[in-house]
Amino acid sequence: MQFNKNQFGVPQYPHDDARRLFVLASAIDLLERPTSSAIDDLTGIDKTTIDSEVDKLREQYGMVIHKFGEIYRIESWGKILNKEIVAKAMKAED
Repeated sequence: MQFNKNQFGVPQYPHDDARRLFVLASAIDLLERPTSSAIDDLTGIDKTTIDSEVDKLREQYGMVIHKFGEIYRIESWGKILNKEIVAKAMKAED
C-alpha cells in the first residue's frame, strides 16, 4: 500500500497505524531540538496530539522518553523496538 508523503518525504500513515508512532520516535531521535512544533513540521503529526502519542510509545513499547521544558529526549528504546528498524518507517518504499 502506498502512502502520501509530505514535503520532507515522510509517509503520512493513518492515525491508527503503529508506523505513525515509529515516525514520531524517529523524529524525536533525529531532530536536534525535538519540540512539538518541530516534530509537527517534520512529520505532519499534529502538535496537539504529540504528548498522547509519546504516552503510547511509553505504554505500548516500553520506551523511556522525557520532556524537558518543550524538548523531548529518548533515554531508552525499550526491549521491543530497535532504533535502526524503527527509523525505516520514515523512509517507506513506494
